Amino acid sequence: MILLGLTLILVIILLAPFSYKKAEEELELFLLLMGIAAVSLSAQWSVLLLREALTEPIKISCAVFFAGLLFKFFQKPIADNVNKIACRLGIKLFVFMVIVVLGFLSSIITAIVAALILVEIVTHLKLAKTHEIFLVVMACFAVGFGAALTPLGEPLSVITIAKLKGFPYQAGFFFLLSHLGIFIVLGIVLFAFFAAAAIPDMRGNVYGFTARKAEGRAAIALRSVKIYFFIAALVLLGKGLKPLVDAYVIKIPAYGLYWANMLSAVVDNATLAAAEITPGMNLLQIKSALLGMIVAGGMLIPGNIPNIICAGKLDIKSSQWARYGLPLGLIAMTLFFFLLTAIH
Repeated sequence: MILLGLTLILVIILLAPFSYKKAEEELELFLLLMGIAAVSLSAQWSVLLLREALTEPIKISCAVFFAGLLFKFFQKPIADNVNKIACRLGIKLFVFMVIVVLGFLSSIITAIVAALILVEIVTHLKLAKTHEIFLVVMACFAVGFGAALTPLGEPLSVITIAKLKGFPYQAGFFFLLSHLGIFIVLGIVLFAFFAAAAIPDMRGNVYGFTARKAEGRAAIALRSVKIYFFIAALVLLGKGLKPLVDAYVIKIPAYGLYWANMLSAVVDNATLAAAEITPGMNLLQIKSALLGMIVAGGMLIPGNIPNIICAGKLDIKSSQWARYGLPLGLIAMTLFFFLLTAIH
């Protein structure tokens, strides 16, 4: 009965954000309630779990807040110098450098702030709108890759480290870097290269997107609070769903987990990490599952935080994103699958 109940909770988590608008709008609260339900059903409440749920979100929440303030300070200089730098470097080299730098920086300044910087840059480039959408999609793929390098980058990293910090993996700050670094570095460079190759040398005289109003301190603080509750919810969810994972997920072969996590295109990859990753998996299963989540996370808007931020601020429609994200994501999934199998 417990496994049946947990299965029902997992199905609700996967489907509710698409069928119930309130769940999508208040995702943090929704996941927190689901996490509480899962832990209660599986009878896993403890002082240690409460302490973990309260403390694990602190680092990334603080990183989001202070990096957001730092971005606010540098927002005007970025806007004033985008076109000057682009003209000096040439648009192709500029695009390559922007994606590479944001990809790697996202592991420090968070994927959220990297996405905000990307929005600021794109709104001041004189590119055709279709080219700007392509640039945004490619850059969000790269940011999604880079943010996975450290637990400061995005919720997926935080929740993975939290779930694997005990025996047998003793995961620390650089756990994901040491095990997925080669895939992440290659991914960032490849997405930057293909974006630069596809962007035309010449620019027009009309902006594809309109610059948006700068965020206030209250908005930055609110976003940090939401991230805090999001991570706390994932900690509870991961613990509550552990019996289900131990019973079924760890029996799935590593390469099966890789392809199964194409689900990350429509479900936030941190939610999937909370539901799937467990110390009971072997290292190849963990790497395969996480790599599948990271690659597929850029395919559609709901898959990753930078996608959601950029699409929302630039008013990119789901069909516009899918036009580039789906084919590029499928190519990337195939490429990294062959790389994963070659290495292992």
